[in-house]
Amino acid sequence: MQIPLILLGLILVVLFASLLTVKQGTITVITMFGKYKRIMLPGLRMKLPFIEQVYKRISIQNQSIEMEFQAVTVDQANVYFKSMLLYSVMDEQEETIKKVAFKFISNKDLMQALIRTIEGSIRSYVASQKQSEILGLRHELVDSVKNQIDHTLETWGYHLMDLQINDITFDAAIIESMSKVVASNNLKAAAENEGQALLITKTKAAEAEGNAIKIAAQAEKEAAMLRGQGVALFRQEVAKGMSEAAEEMKQANLDTNVILFSMWTEAIKNFAEYGKGNTIFLDGSAEGMEKTMRQIQSMLGEKKK
Repeated sequence: MQIPLILLGLILVVLFASLLTVKQGTITVITMFGKYKRIMLPGLRMKLPFIEQVYKRISIQNQSIEMEFQAVTVDQANVYFKSMLLYSVMDEQEETIKKVAFKFISNKDLMQALIRTIEGSIRSYVASQKQSEILGLRHELVDSVKNQIDHTLETWGYHLMDLQINDITFDAAIIESMSKVVASNNLKAAAENEGQALLITKTKAAEAEGNAIKIAAQAEKEAAMLRGQGVALFRQEVAKGMSEAAEEMKQANLDTNVILFSMWTEAIKNFAEYGKGNTIFLDGSAEGMEKTMRQIQSMLGEKKK
């Protein structure tokens, strides 16, 4: 009874030792007697117990690392970078997995080589640029680094998916000087904008004033024209009325001087009504009226001639 139980126990031990579970997102590398044998994809797998050994479990998921390092520009300015690197195994092919498994002793060595390679590529690019150009060349820097190290990573079995430059800083003195430059440029732009606004305001005010003067002059011109036309029409009507009145008085065998007398009295009446308190010196005697009428008659006689 003991021998079958021992045999059954040995069988169970061998069975359990031959079963292997490979987790999703990983690939297991199997060696036999220290030499590469095969790979196992995710799922429940079987191996030769005590002969085939699990050499390494390789993750095929995306992996990321953060890096902080310093570089020097061509004009000897220190630049400090904070970046994030996203990478993964290139594919699940057997040759690729063999590169990933046997190129480096451990994952620590891979990380060291990867970080130093990227840092060297970034430093060589920064060393060819000026400090004032670095901030504007973020995308060009990333593209240059990716193009340089993609081939190297392929020989290791990896693929660089993304490189993000999250932060670029300089020494305190450089940052302060850059802030002063930005502030002075902003002040200059503000002064230029203010000057342009003031010029536009004054130009528009001058244009408005000029237009107002033109409008006022045109209105005054039209008003003077209308006043002149009114005076002319008034005189025309007065002359016409006087001619008709004189003609009627001649037909009635009356003295036309009555018209002059009427005009004299109307003039005095208008002086009194519209004088508005102004002092008007007027000879209102009969001799004064006679003198004025003679003057009017002489003026009329000269016009008839």
